[in-house]
Amino acid sequence: MSATVTSFSYHVPWEGLYGFSQAMQVGDTVYISGQLAHDAEGNFVGEGDFDAQVNATLDNLDRVLAHFGASRRQVVETTVLVVGLREHFDAVAAAHSRYFGDHRPTSTVSGVVELALPAQLVEIGAVVRLDIAA
Repeated sequence: MSATVTSFSYHVPWEGLYGFSQAMQVGDTVYISGQLAHDAEGNFVGEGDFDAQVNATLDNLDRVLAHFGASRRQVVETTVLVVGLREHFDAVAAAHSRYFGDHRPTSTVSGVVELALPAQLVEIGAVVRLDIAA
């Protein structure tokens, strides 16, 4: 028996250039690529403003979850990449905690030198289990 595979894309230019999907559902698991701060048209937002970037990134994570009919409570893992982690750790930790409330997914936070876009300061990926009660 093979699992059903469904993908999701925003249809922004970098998906085709890099060759990836924003998310792939395989059976009851959704793997979400690192989300970043962009609007619905794919324009980067929040240049130079870490908090604005984190909020826009989490909004995009919500968009992906909604596409699959999932909730934040079904997120089992996040991967958070931060440029200037020492400077931004408290802000990203607070945003992550607010976003999930009393739900505590596993999480890996890493400081990186740079991300895909020159002004990008944060990227957040996730793994979701649809078979967990929302």
